[in-house]
Amino acid sequence: MNKSPHTIRLVNSEKDFKEYYRVRYETLRKPWGQPEGSEKDETDSSSIHAFMLHGERAVAVCRLHFNNPSEGQIRYMGVDENERGKGLGADLVAWIENEAKERGARQMVLHARENAILFYEKQGYRVKEKSYLLFGEIQHWLMVKDIGPKK
Repeated sequence: MNKSPHTIRLVNSEKDFKEYYRVRYETLRKPWGQPEGSEKDETDSSSIHAFMLHGERAVAVCRLHFNNPSEGQIRYMGVDENERGKGLGADLVAWIENEAKERGARQMVLHARENAILFYEKQGYRVKEKSYLLFGEIQHWLMVKDIGPKK
């Protein structure tokens, strides 16, 4: 029985997106002095957005993008700094992986910031290779996880 005051669901209204993008900006762009709007990209419209709510307030966000029919990619994963360390991120990752699996994904990929590698390893991901440097200072690593049977 889930006693958590948090709920996870897909983002599906203008109000939802306002809350969702607020968390995305505050956790992933604002700390590095990036302008508002930089938390959005050209593939948002073809992606699946999920968030975790505490009441009406978003406290964690995550985006699922499909690179191909069998490979989902987690992007823009962010948890409000006051909510970190409570297992919310792990719950959101599990939820988004299940969503991807239901839509046909057999593998998940992501590009983790260096300080998030251990978190994703605890979720079953493994480092494949060094990927890109964000804002000239945040090293990312490509990580992968099998979530379904190979075809």
